[in-house]
Amino acid sequence: MAYAITQTCCTDASCIAVCPVNCIHPTPGEPDFGSTDVLYVDPRTCIDCGACADACPVDAVKPADTLTGPDVLYAERGARYYAERDANPAWAAPTVPRSLPPGAPAPRVAIVGTGPAACYTAQELLRRTDAEVTMIDRLPVAGGLVRFGVAPDHVGTRRIGESFAALLRHPRVRTHLGVEVGTDVTHADLVRHHHAVVYAVGAAAPRPLGVPGADLPGSLPASRFVAWYNDHPEAPANLVDLTGVRRAVVVGNGNVALDVARLLAVDPATLTGTGIAAHALDALRAGDLREVVVLGRRGPGQVAYTWPELHALKHLPGVRLVVADSPETRAALASADPADPTDHAALLHDVPIERVDFGSAPPPGRRIVLSFSCAPVEVRGRGRVSSVRTTTGEIDAQLLVGAIGYRGTPLPDLPFDEATGTVPHDHGRVASLPGTYVVGWIKRGPSGGIGANRLCAQETADSLLTDAAAGRLPAPTGSLRAFRRLVRGGTSHSMTGVR
Repeated sequence: MAYAITQTCCTDASCIAVCPVNCIHPTPGEPDFGSTDVLYVDPRTCIDCGACADACPVDAVKPADTLTGPDVLYAERGARYYAERDANPAWAAPTVPRSLPPGAPAPRVAIVGTGPAACYTAQELLRRTDAEVTMIDRLPVAGGLVRFGVAPDHVGTRRIGESFAALLRHPRVRTHLGVEVGTDVTHADLVRHHHAVVYAVGAAAPRPLGVPGADLPGSLPASRFVAWYNDHPEAPANLVDLTGVRRAVVVGNGNVALDVARLLAVDPATLTGTGIAAHALDALRAGDLREVVVLGRRGPGQVAYTWPELHALKHLPGVRLVVADSPETRAALASADPADPTDHAALLHDVPIERVDFGSAPPPGRRIVLSFSCAPVEVRGRGRVSSVRTTTGEIDAQLLVGAIGYRGTPLPDLPFDEATGTVPHDHGRVASLPGTYVVGWIKRGPSGGIGANRLCAQETADSLLTDAAAGRLPAPTGSLRAFRRLVRGGTSHSMTGVR
């Protein structure tokens, strides 16, 4: 029996690399790689060896015959993916990663950040060379997006953090936590002690809603809300007050918006034992929230969330999912193509469409309402949020979470493109700064999940090693020991592998 890849798929292609019969697609280099929400196992050629399941860092690969209930859809969609393609396709040829020539000196590389992009980059360098890697994070806890961005009930997705934690114990890796570049050390300090510096700092700044009243108490960006329930060291326990909150509004139609809606709507008892912060769980237990309204400024066919996330929302225990009735939404759903796996509107064919009275108290029970072609115009309230005026009417709500995206922020001594919120680069090389590179969201913008950082890291590592082989990396004038003394002079916590 073939395997199937389920909701927690991170698309980092670890499973593709170990498959002995090339039955997992799309692969890097194929036209639709990065455009599918999950990878797919070809049931026609899978030999049931289980190598993909062993390699999967997020426990997403399961024997298809063990799937039950809503999860059966993953096997069905996998079979459909291959049924619509040639039985003997000309799949993409494998690529050979760049390495250093024999006898080349091992580079010393500083990586700023400890999230997925940083860790994938370190893995590439350690696998291909004898590089010594210094990892730096301004927070006192390593992990970045995996630790503080993934929803606590996505236990499988969080499991990828285990492989990253092992990386930080590698004998050629030294990690300094609680060190901020630009405050505790400078870019010049990093360059002086390393052959290359890679910035993997993400894009943590929220995009503002830009409507009157958005700064009222009870209104906050999703980045802060997510930090609160993930116990981020910079998010105070009292950041979110759910006292008297019966209805919440989440603005946005991406996966983060669905994460926030799900965490607010689900029975708090189901979150016990997950990685949710104790203060967040206590607040959810004590609250009286019964309805979460998810606003999308576009229609159901133009959403940004992935189909596995919506599929999970449709089967959330104890929570009704409904679509708010409107002529535009009915027309979009009526024209959806159920046979088209890329038509997001078709995924709502079995979700009830209901007229919702947003001016009255929510009905008994727990409910998530998807409201399309609707955007906030003004946040109202005296002292805190009491309602949200939208393009289609007014919603009585006591909490507003804006989940409309992120953007990068300028880095000390590096160029910055204000329009894109990224550092200008050429395949990861920072313009006008030899030996300086970027990876992840600060490189390509806030797009793609955890797995997308793996290919991004491969490209940056290729550029770095190409420059190293050509002798284009500046030689450091200081030693690693001197750099460690430098950061010890601050407030950092350092860790290293066993030597």
